[in-house]
Amino acid sequence: MISQFTSSHKKKKCLGELGFTFPKDVYPLGRLDENSEGLLILTNDKNLNYRLLKPEFEHKRVYLVQLQGIVTNDAIKQLEAGITIALDAGPYLTKTCKAKQVKKPENLPPRGHPISESLPTSWIELTLTEGKFHQVRKMTAGVGFPCLRLIRIAIEDIRLEKMQPNEVRELKRDAIYKRLNIPLE
Repeated sequence: MISQFTSSHKKKKCLGELGFTFPKDVYPLGRLDENSEGLLILTNDKNLNYRLLKPEFEHKRVYLVQLQGIVTNDAIKQLEAGITIALDAGPYLTKTCKAKQVKKPENLPPRGHPISESLPTSWIELTLTEGKFHQVRKMTAGVGFPCLRLIRIAIEDIRLEKMQPNEVRELKRDAIYKRLNIPLE
């Protein structure tokens, strides 16, 4: 699914197909590419949009990442220290982050494109405070472990928990601000 309500591409599934009636002025905060999964916040709150999209208002995003190969401690340390990735504007050194190897998550919905069981893989949890274009994928490839599956499981204290694909959950303004650690104005 792509992070927009409509698309000129007939084969791409969009937010408008979720079977939920969204107000007309709702839009996604941030993006997930069509090969990524997980938590996406939709809002019509312009202040919330401003606070989450401006780099000076850092907020943590947590990802589960399935990697090709068995990740090494050295690769984890490199990810945490920041690595140089390619952006359209040129080379970019990522900010420090938190990374740790984790066990394969249980009860994940099936991946759209299955991964061969014979391929050795490992999982990490990666916590970032920035979001450049395909940053997680570029970071893991940069340390020698290409990303096979990417799932955003949290933005600050809003967690995916047991939500399933295509599930929509509404939060009141006070609750979302509190869980995003943003003071109400």
